[in-house]
Amino acid sequence: MKIYLAVVVAAIVAAVAAPAKAQEPPKLAVAVIDVNLLVQDSAAGKEAMVRLKKAQDEKVAERKKLTDEINGLQKQLESQRSTLTDSKIADLQKQIEDKSIALKRFDDDAQQQLEDAKRKELDGLEKQIMPIIQELGKERKLLVIFNKFQSGLVYADDSVDLTDEVLKRFNTRVTK
Repeated sequence: MKIYLAVVVAAIVAAVAAPAKAQEPPKLAVAVIDVNLLVQDSAAGKEAMVRLKKAQDEKVAERKKLTDEINGLQKQLESQRSTLTDSKIADLQKQIEDKSIALKRFDDDAQQQLEDAKRKELDGLEKQIMPIIQELGKERKLLVIFNKFQSGLVYADDSVDLTDEVLKRFNTRVTK
């Protein structure tokens, strides 16, 4: 999930710099959520991961087909080299080279497509989860909510972890 550092820093600075009662130091209401756990344990997150796994498996199968073609041409070249003409050897070598280039392009394209699919799935989940996080933040009068392990956070008491509440609400709303 995207945490905009400038907004977080501004909220912290505003909370600390806000005029406080002379006898009380300002209170900074902070909470954390584990976004990875939300994706892993929510019904919608599990569905998204299944779709991503399916897309990845399809790319692996396509890649295997391409590598099998290259391997077949290499075996043909090795086994028939002594009986082939120089032009046929050159033709097979050219086919192997062309297919190897195509494999490299496929790898690059597949990686980009899988990254795009992952980004799309996570953005969709984020759009569904953010209102729940914002709702909990308002209910608890929080100033900031950190993504537990992607924010540079090195310690958080379990009492400030909202992950379970977000997960319950998210699963309830998505299944309705």
